[in-house]
Amino acid sequence: MSNSLVELSVVQPGQVTPCCPPITSAELSQADAEKMAAMFKALADPVRLRLFSKVASHPAGEACVCDIADVGVSQPTVSHHLKKLREAGLLASERRGTWVYYRVEPSVIAAMAALLDNPGPR
Repeated sequence: MSNSLVELSVVQPGQVTPCCPPITSAELSQADAEKMAAMFKALADPVRLRLFSKVASHPAGEACVCDIADVGVSQPTVSHHLKKLREAGLLASERRGTWVYYRVEPSVIAAMAALLDNPGPR
């Protein structure tokens, strides 16, 4: 892991803008499809999905790697999966001393939910 810090931005309510229109409203652009495919591909692995869930549901809104590493794989494998989630834009990380803390990027869940939003029959 890198020793560099990742600056976490604070998003105020109402500032979150989904990246893509709901899939039922219009055809996705190439760029939007690639962005969302990378996110869904990263979440398609059961270990990554569990790690993402542990971070997203953590009461503090962020989780230390020491609190989420118990997913049935070795620590280097956990680090690999967390790196893939960061590369896909799903997680942000910040090193504090010897530990790394993770949080879900603020717009991620809103973007995925908006993409999959189904307003019902047209």
